[in-house]
Amino acid sequence: MSLGQRLALLAVRLQEPQRVASFQRLCGVETPLGSPAEGEDAESEVRGAAGNPRRRGQQPGAERSPGPAKPDCCGAPNGVRNGLAAEPGPAGPRRAGSLRRNSLTGEEGELVRVSNWPLYYLFSLGTELGNELFYIFFFPFWIWNLDPFVGRRLVIIWVLVMYLGQCTKDIIRWPRPASPPVVKLEIFYNSEYSMPSTHAMSGTAIPIAMVLLTYGRWQYPLMYGLILIPCWSSLVCLSRIYMGMHSILDVIAGFLYTLLILVIFYPLVDLIDNFNQTYKYAPFIIIGLHLALGIFSFTLDTWSTSRGDTAEILGSGAGIACGSHATYNLGLLLDPPLHTLPLASPPLTVTLFAKAILRVVIGMITVLIVRDIMKKITIPLACKLSSIPCDDIRQARQHMEVELPYRYITYGMVGFSITFLVPYIFSFTGIS
Repeated sequence: MSLGQRLALLAVRLQEPQRVASFQRLCGVETPLGSPAEGEDAESEVRGAAGNPRRRGQQPGAERSPGPAKPDCCGAPNGVRNGLAAEPGPAGPRRAGSLRRNSLTGEEGELVRVSNWPLYYLFSLGTELGNELFYIFFFPFWIWNLDPFVGRRLVIIWVLVMYLGQCTKDIIRWPRPASPPVVKLEIFYNSEYSMPSTHAMSGTAIPIAMVLLTYGRWQYPLMYGLILIPCWSSLVCLSRIYMGMHSILDVIAGFLYTLLILVIFYPLVDLIDNFNQTYKYAPFIIIGLHLALGIFSFTLDTWSTSRGDTAEILGSGAGIACGSHATYNLGLLLDPPLHTLPLASPPLTVTLFAKAILRVVIGMITVLIVRDIMKKITIPLACKLSSIPCDDIRQARQHMEVELPYRYITYGMVGFSITFLVPYIFSFTGIS
């Protein structure tokens, strides 16, 4: 057997959903034992899905195909309903629901039995390290409290890695691991394709970029960074297998793909950041480029959370870059001069800690207010311009004519607020 054939066979084995299910069982997630057809009690003891997840290729409002879904060698098609958990019995382990309900499709996950709760909470934390809630706190905290230089460049790397990952998913079009045998503990991204894992990509890119950007700029032992990278990356990667959202191959591919992207594009990050800040017409080029990248990536005529997430990533990146251009020209967030490097961590005092907390509270309130205002403005406006009924926001947001302007404009303003509006408030109130 040739090397190519061996690698192909290994890839097939790593893609098997049975391996994901085995890892889940090893970690204390018990595979559902029954189904509604096997007993009436099963239906009363679990929360089933609120409706079958949407299959890729189906437009909102379109009729479902009467024929069965086409099987795939790598797993069941997206949209296969999870199995239903049976009654665990008096002494059985406690049950846990899915982490996030899909607010766009109304899909809810099943109740499953978990016997190892420390691992459940650990991997729940790991998977949240790749979700919006983490990003909306992590990047602003770097920019407002730690080092705007590092924060801006982390965002550049994150946008690039996530954009390439989302586009690659829609090119390869591999489905999520089949359920059963896999138990889906998370269903928010179930309508997306699977290969590669963008959670694994961001969970690899962020810690590596943090170490590359901070070592030599800040005084700390390199060993800290070398410990951080594998711990962070492993936690996020394993959490996606634990949650039943990715195969082992998806995660490995995401990890290796990220390393390739960093090798090629990391040397350009300094050039990109300097351009964003100093070039006179940078905002026009930034907005035009991010819009062009979005249009290029949205060639599919189907809906999934991938489309909105990609628009959100591009909008956030454009807003943060434009905001950094404004703050640089107004002198709101200036990087320390080169002769002061490497920077030493300041002593932790009550005043320093109080200012950091105050900046986070004021900044996050401002950002959330901006996001809420822009959401309330852009969705009805996009519906009106596109002649789309706005009675059901969930259905309206599944139209490209509504979702893309809403995501771009809303998160573009969120990004602009993070790097311009909030620092301006800090400067005005004297807590910068």
